Amino acid sequence: MTAVTGRVHSIETFGTLDGPGVRYVLFLQGCPLRCLYCHNPDSCAADAGREMSAGDVLADILAYRKFIRSGGVTLSGGEPLLQPAFVREVLSGCRANRLHTALDTSGAVPLAVSRPLLEQADLVLLDIKALDNGLCQALTGAGNENTLATLDYCESIRKPVWVRHVLVPGYTLDGPHLAALARHLKKYTAVQKVELLPFHKMGEYKWAELGYVYRLAQTPAPTAEAVEWAKAFF
Repeated sequence: MTAVTGRVHSIETFGTLDGPGVRYVLFLQGCPLRCLYCHNPDSCAADAGREMSAGDVLADILAYRKFIRSGGVTLSGGEPLLQPAFVREVLSGCRANRLHTALDTSGAVPLAVSRPLLEQADLVLLDIKALDNGLCQALTGAGNENTLATLDYCESIRKPVWVRHVLVPGYTLDGPHLAALARHLKKYTAVQKVELLPFHKMGEYKWAELGYVYRLAQTPAPTAEAVEWAKAFF
């Protein structure tokens, strides 16, 4: 296991937002999408970040075992499924040590690659960017076919899923869109929770530092009232 390496963007050792309980969150480098609202654009390049072995990562995880015993380990990104061999080794190590695991993914990677990793994780945090394919392309630069196929596969193997969806004014913070998404998700018994995440601009400065044009500079964050309105659809 120590010979398998991956590229790591950052590590959070006391995460409370990416799965149940207190979690060790491993943010991996590289993402196939280019979301307009990405708050970590520095995580997109696959050749950046810090190279670590799966063995070193697992040793670091186990150093925090007593703090995460009621939670677990979440592999996030970027897009973790872009590093399948590395992710497989980390998940295997966690399972051997009886640690709960979650994959935080956009589902943008084809099932031919992601299927064994989805099977291995205890929970999938699936970020559905948009139900409408055209809207998804406008927001991310790619369609949603792989994401929806990922959800269907999780349903077929009864893999628990938490759906995550970012509320972006002018895009996904829209009544017909939210109603359609709620109707679509209603049929899935694997979906245990829907998390509606308000768009924020805390990563805007990173776009400037990288010399990127931030197209949502004039887009406001949703109000608390707007978020509650959106939740009512679900």
